[in-house]
Amino acid sequence: MATTTGSFIAGGIAACGAVTVTHGFETVKIRLQLQGELKSKKEAVRLYRGVFHGVSVILKNEGPKGLLRGLSCAYVYQMTLNGCRLGFYEPVRKTITNVIYKDPTVQSFGINLFSGATSGILGAAAGSPFFLIKTRLQSYSPFLPVGTQHHYKNAVDGFRQIYRQEGVKGLYRGVGPAMVRTGFGSSVQLPTYFFAKRRLIKHFDIKEGMPLHLMSSAASGFVVCCVMHPPDTVMSRMYNQTGNLYSSAFDCLYRTVKTEGLLAIYKGYFAHLARILPHTILTLTLAEQTNKIMRRVEDRVLSPETKAWI
Repeated sequence: MATTTGSFIAGGIAACGAVTVTHGFETVKIRLQLQGELKSKKEAVRLYRGVFHGVSVILKNEGPKGLLRGLSCAYVYQMTLNGCRLGFYEPVRKTITNVIYKDPTVQSFGINLFSGATSGILGAAAGSPFFLIKTRLQSYSPFLPVGTQHHYKNAVDGFRQIYRQEGVKGLYRGVGPAMVRTGFGSSVQLPTYFFAKRRLIKHFDIKEGMPLHLMSSAASGFVVCCVMHPPDTVMSRMYNQTGNLYSSAFDCLYRTVKTEGLLAIYKGYFAHLARILPHTILTLTLAEQTNKIMRRVEDRVLSPETKAWI
């Protein structure tokens, strides 16, 4: 394993590579989540009827630019979130395991869940303003608008407008559900990945390499999507609101279920799955490779004493 700093950099690079491929599905997911917001099924108009319909509609009306809205913010957010998630996971896990078991090599599923959630929550809090701008840029459509529309020229203009109108507090709108969402996802992502990896090695004698990384990542991605989608829907609506449409995350959840039904919190699920599976596979698989490269670089340029401090 690379140092904490090296793992942070390696994780961020891996996540940026993954988000380049999956960003379009994220755009569709957000629009599906905002579609029919606080309207009954009879009143709601379905402009986007699913994953592939959403992709085709956006491409037809807005071109590739429409699918890739907010990509620059996504890069910064992924560097921050996954850098923290992959960079802090092992140090947190080893520290807690060493305190409890006096042996950092012991694998405890409970500690692994806690370590994953903690590292994810730290990343979500740090990257929340970038996810806020990204969500608002992706929800905007001059042709088939859904939800509140925010007219930002670009990410910098979005930051400027929000800060001028609402201050720092406005940039951190929705950080609560973002931390819950990422905590849920992170608590299971890495533990599930390593659990699947150990089981595949033990029961199927699959050797270390790309096939093992792909299968472990796929198992992890499916579990992550199931766990984190409801808070993800709440977060998208909290981020995209103007003023105080929702007083809190619980108010958003309650009003959504009351008005649109229980399944409303799973709007855009298949678009999310279409994004999260390749994203998780690419992130974790690339992270294995970037960590190896980072470790080789550190072994060449850093002394053992320096590596122990970073």
